[in-house]
Amino acid sequence: MWKTGVGHSTSSPVVKAPSGKLVLFVGLALLAFAGNSLLARAALADGGIQAEAFAGIRLISGALMLSGICVWQKLAMAPRVADLPGTMALVVYAAAFSAAYVAMGAATGALVLFASVQFTMVGSTLLKGARVHPVQYEGLLLALAGLVWLLWPGLARPPMKAFGLMIVAGVAWGIYSILGRGEREPLARTARNFIGTVPVAVVLILFSGWQADRRDVALAIASGAVTSGLGYAVWYSALPQLSIIAAGSLQLAVPVITAAGSLWLLGETISLAFVGASLLILMGIAMTLWR
Repeated sequence: MWKTGVGHSTSSPVVKAPSGKLVLFVGLALLAFAGNSLLARAALADGGIQAEAFAGIRLISGALMLSGICVWQKLAMAPRVADLPGTMALVVYAAAFSAAYVAMGAATGALVLFASVQFTMVGSTLLKGARVHPVQYEGLLLALAGLVWLLWPGLARPPMKAFGLMIVAGVAWGIYSILGRGEREPLARTARNFIGTVPVAVVLILFSGWQADRRDVALAIASGAVTSGLGYAVWYSALPQLSIIAAGSLQLAVPVITAAGSLWLLGETISLAFVGASLLILMGIAMTLWR
């Protein structure tokens, strides 16, 4: 699951053993991703803050945190034209993610988000002409069946608007991850992306009317500065050492972490039907890793 050669050769790919630093960075990044879902749902569930304000505060807080680190490490952080695609993907992700969590539970949101991420990242390898094993196609169909079950009448399904917004967020995050794989200075690139979002973030906050509880503002700041800013910097540091498919598959652990956190911290309930649909989705996506 770690970085390998893409299967154009008939010989078996050489798999590198992950270093301790890589394992640590990936683990911290996955915990940060789960933390984003938990913080967003905790802030947005009671209506104490508007989704636009949450997204704006999150982006600005991330920009400030990363700017401070770049100043400390003397890294160039002035936004560049080449950063624009990543900055746009980050804005779309943050806005859609926040809007979806107004009406969607943390565990369900994380499941839909990272299923969409995986489909996006696997799809990118197909567009580049990577050879696909029949088992991988079967896995995609199985995952789609799980998504259908998740939305089936009678199941505690998410509202379709929130579901669609989370898919948009997942696609944007998948694109953001793909764009960041070849970056030589991941921390500086992440900082530039966040700094580039600040004008849009200010507009989002102004549009929301700035009606927010202090608690929810604090949660948005924590989401931006810690689980987004620092979390994404760590993730970008690990990405160059991972294949695209491995990077997508590793994020499948996030819904599991989020589900556990939502039970413990948010008091959300997880039904057996949700567990069944989740297993289908995760098993199907795992099959896309077939070599």
